[in-house]
Amino acid sequence: MSMTLVYSTESGRMCPACRQPLAGCACKGAAVPLGDGNVRVARQTKGRGGKCVTVVKGLALDAAALAVLGKQLRTACGSGGTVKDGVIEVQGDHCDVVMDVLTKAGHRPKRTGG
Repeated sequence: MSMTLVYSTESGRMCPACRQPLAGCACKGAAVPLGDGNVRVARQTKGRGGKCVTVVKGLALDAAALAVLGKQLRTACGSGGTVKDGVIEVQGDHCDVVMDVLTKAGHRPKRTGG
């Protein structure tokens, strides 16, 4: 069983992948964007107890830029949401607003799903 250092009193929090302090982490700069560049906006209710969620997939952005864009989308829609695994989720049916914000940000979104 291998023990991984996650905190050091000298340097603070440590990256579990490269075992360097988070401030000097070598692996976060080499992060590859998860999306394929084909931005897709869909409305989903499956597996969410009947609640509607607007989902944005395929953005070719790194994690930090994806988090910033997710914040902008949630603010524009006036609702909550999350960013996980390269997918932005905004609570509620806001496909039209999300499409407008993404177009103004320079992306070319497509509406998918029914």
